[in-house]
Amino acid sequence: MSQRKTAIVTGSATGVGAASALLLAQRGYDVLINYSRSEAEAQAAAQACREAGADALIVRADVSDDAACRAMVRAAVDRWGRVDALVNNAGITSFAGAANWDAVDAATFQRILGVNTLGMFQMVRACTPHLKASGAGCIVNVSSIAGTLGIGSSVPYIASKGAVNALTLYLARALAPEIRVNAVCPGLITSRWFSDGIGEEGYAKLKANYEQTTPLGRACTPEDVAESVVWLVDGARTTTGELLQLDAGIHLGGRVTVPGRG
Repeated sequence: MSQRKTAIVTGSATGVGAASALLLAQRGYDVLINYSRSEAEAQAAAQACREAGADALIVRADVSDDAACRAMVRAAVDRWGRVDALVNNAGITSFAGAANWDAVDAATFQRILGVNTLGMFQMVRACTPHLKASGAGCIVNVSSIAGTLGIGSSVPYIASKGAVNALTLYLARALAPEIRVNAVCPGLITSRWFSDGIGEEGYAKLKANYEQTTPLGRACTPEDVAESVVWLVDGARTTTGELLQLDAGIHLGGRVTVPGRG
């Protein structure tokens, strides 16, 4: 069995997942890099973790497939003999709001729930025995303000993240005291997620509006989110059942003019 702690990070070829995997590697964790399509990016993420001193294992798997989830966890245990942390980051969406509901058919709805919600649960189920054996196991679910505020790229995405938040609370109770379970709920993230979905021009307008209206006036970078993820993994020893909002204060309802400050 490895003497180093180990972490599985789903959807870790790019964005928040890759940033979280790298930061965990820098903190002394060996890391399983998971991807479903982005093989070249997964290789790059794994190499960055190795350069940080970690052993990195790459596993291609679709988390909506239960057998694939179990195989992914088995690969980590075969490699290291343990799993200490699970970061459920894999996620998909469709960009279809109320003006275009007909763009969301049943198959699309089910696919998004399958990856974002069912996939999270299946990974938790597969990892739980190993996380319990760790003695200090933890799970961090990468959710979204879509699940707390009811805003987001599409109805199925909002529904999927609301379910993730509810399951986070349930799992925090059900898996205590052996395993801590928390979620981070970012707002706008400066990754390719939005620019790929709505185009560069649409993303630029969205980002500008976000920066003008949120109290802190800035969007999250993937590294911002990763810092919170890793704090919940590697610190936060008395924190469980937390839905940590990383939204520059958008949940406060926008900026307020303070007397004397204009």
